Amino acid sequence: MSQAYETSLALYIDGERIGAAGRRTHTVINPATGRALGELPLATPADLDRALDTAARGYRIWRARSAQERSSVLAGAARLLRERIDKIAAIATLEEGKTLIEARGELMMAANLFDFYSAEVFRVYGRVLVRPAGMLSRVVKEPVGPVAAFCPWNFPIGNPARKLGAAIGAGCSIIIKPPEEAPGSAIEVLNCLLDAGLPKEVATCVFGVPDQVSRHLLASPVIRKVSFTGSVAVGKHLMKLAADGVKRTTMELGGHGPVLVFDDADLGRALDLLVPHKFRNCGQVCVSPTRFYIQEGIYDRFVNEFADRAGKLAVGSGLEASNQVGPMANPRRPEAVESFVADAVKRGARVAAGGERGGGSAAAGFFFRPTVLCDVPLDARVMNEEPFGPIALMRPFKTFDEAIEQANRLPYGLAAYCFTENGRRALLLGDAIESGMVGINTTMIGGADSPFGGVKDSGHGSEDGPEGLEACMVLKAIHQA
Repeated sequence: MSQAYETSLALYIDGERIGAAGRRTHTVINPATGRALGELPLATPADLDRALDTAARGYRIWRARSAQERSSVLAGAARLLRERIDKIAAIATLEEGKTLIEARGELMMAANLFDFYSAEVFRVYGRVLVRPAGMLSRVVKEPVGPVAAFCPWNFPIGNPARKLGAAIGAGCSIIIKPPEEAPGSAIEVLNCLLDAGLPKEVATCVFGVPDQVSRHLLASPVIRKVSFTGSVAVGKHLMKLAADGVKRTTMELGGHGPVLVFDDADLGRALDLLVPHKFRNCGQVCVSPTRFYIQEGIYDRFVNEFADRAGKLAVGSGLEASNQVGPMANPRRPEAVESFVADAVKRGARVAAGGERGGGSAAAGFFFRPTVLCDVPLDARVMNEEPFGPIALMRPFKTFDEAIEQANRLPYGLAAYCFTENGRRALLLGDAIESGMVGINTTMIGGADSPFGGVKDSGHGSEDGPEGLEACMVLKAIHQA
């Protein structure tokens, strides 16, 4: 099945779309074929200065608009996203690789979030303090100011929508830098907001060398808030840059999701949920279940059934409806996964499924087969570094305390999953696991109304829910006599 890449790759600054002519560019690649999709223009320092000036003006315009106007734009953008679902999902699949069904689900998540924020803008409450007669003391929430937002490539629709929706709902202006690998999806999300009536000065979209863009934007006093989704190393780097300007930050960083499966779990249901969740987006998901700790009495059965299911997943172009796993997003990822597998096997792990490149009809694509490694030693690199790929790691455990120790062993704390039919154990697990999000007998840990974020090295602050909106706001106490 062929599909046209129907989007215009351009910077968007102060209402102007700036194309690739006469500029440095980045070639956008289809990861299923290795072929070029288009040329993306990269911003110059002058472009970034213009973006900052636009954001400063946009903030003054937008913060003065009513909640009703902000709500109308977000609700209108949600409607347009749904109307344009086929086009935008195809763009995401072509440039990032995920299957069409996953891309469509991601778009619906983005639309639902815009709808949620369109209502949440009316629920931004302050309070009146008790004071002596003749004095009025109020606590109010205000937009923090212009936001600089940086998005990764793995959710090219959902991540830009999270950052745009929160900032716009709060009354902020925003400069967003989507990923150069998957730019068209974010551009289409922005188009929906603009077509729904967002003033041209409020949202700016730039692309460029990530470190150059971030240093330039964060050095400016115009930017008052930084929102980043990506690796721990880059997040820590951006926090250091933000500290120089005392800028607020929201950081959604890496994960290495533990899964605890106890011997009383409903094994069939656990497998039904975990196998597709592990390999969605070819494992390139920050909340992906990765380190599987299985109670020893059911370990062999679980590993065998998990590996059997993983081996039957159809790998190929995400445009083909029969495929369940698409390619990895760029050539760096198969190389990294291959290195993780080789190291684990060298240290004593056994390959129960996959473990090699392959899939699809085009040899140039960035495919890697769904992989299950069992008996993985704790000193293997993949047990300590986020693999961000289609690898499930299996180890047995004996006791509850041992399982908790292993789940909390790493500095990551983004998402964790547990499966048990014991109600008391479920309560204890929810308390004991160090993670921003915990799924017990479910893999559904996100929602428009639910905070999404981690602890420890996985970051701080939350996106989505009321917390996502409040992250783009500041408190002010006003005392009047």
